Amino acid sequence: SGFQRHLERLEQLRSRALLVQFGGAAGSLASLGSGDDGLRVRRALAEELGLTDPAITWHVARDGVAEIVNFLALLGGTMGKVALDIIVMSSNEFGEVSEPFVPHRGASSTMPQKRNPISSEVILAASKILRSNAGLVLDAMVSDFERASGPWHLEWVAVPESFVIAVGALSQTQFALSGLSVHTQQMLHNLHSTKGLIVAEAVMMGMAPYVGRQKAHDIVYEACRESIENGSTLLDCLLAKPEVTAKMGAEQLRSLCDPVNYLGASTRMVDDVLARRDL
Repeated sequence: SGFQRHLERLEQLRSRALLVQFGGAAGSLASLGSGDDGLRVRRALAEELGLTDPAITWHVARDGVAEIVNFLALLGGTMGKVALDIIVMSSNEFGEVSEPFVPHRGASSTMPQKRNPISSEVILAASKILRSNAGLVLDAMVSDFERASGPWHLEWVAVPESFVIAVGALSQTQFALSGLSVHTQQMLHNLHSTKGLIVAEAVMMGMAPYVGRQKAHDIVYEACRESIENGSTLLDCLLAKPEVTAKMGAEQLRSLCDPVNYLGASTRMVDDVLARRDL
């Protein structure tokens, strides 16, 4: 959904940022006379180049340039978040996803078993560079009068580098996501690794109609403590409590303690995002 919003931002950005630049030495168009000749020439130039004709000369009003680079930083932030999730989820401790396999890619000269998420590492680094450049162009906005004494020269570094970095990050993101291996059985294993603690909220909400919200919280809280300290499942700890079994059956409790039954509207939200045709 973040990428879809970036598409909307990109369309909205065009009219504000892609402005024709034609103002003369001081931005007044005085060299073309005191009439509207200068404005008409600027308008014709904008039409020929496919750019927006601004109401006023913008030579030292660098908000458009700053918005472009900050847009790239926002895009980089979304890609960086995806990359960081892939890095964490592909670690041995989780093992839930893997980047597309390419022989020797992500391997080590001394540890042949390694399969590092190279694309995600590159994307994460790129996102940091883009955020750094966003600060540079914001700094470049603060210039003196109608001919900057130097601040906007920061753009000479930040703008081209940001586009190059963003394109590279997009390419790596497309590669990583297009062939991402998702290990569903490992995900299921991880869900059950807490022995039911991950769905303590579900149990509490399911118990509340029988004993009240606060009482349900206290019962489940105590059951979670026992589960952690004794190594038992949350279900076993709940079944050992008469105040629970007097109100709820074993099958009902077993269903509440299964993480697969507590996905809420997540699948519908995923379907709604993927149903959009503009991505």
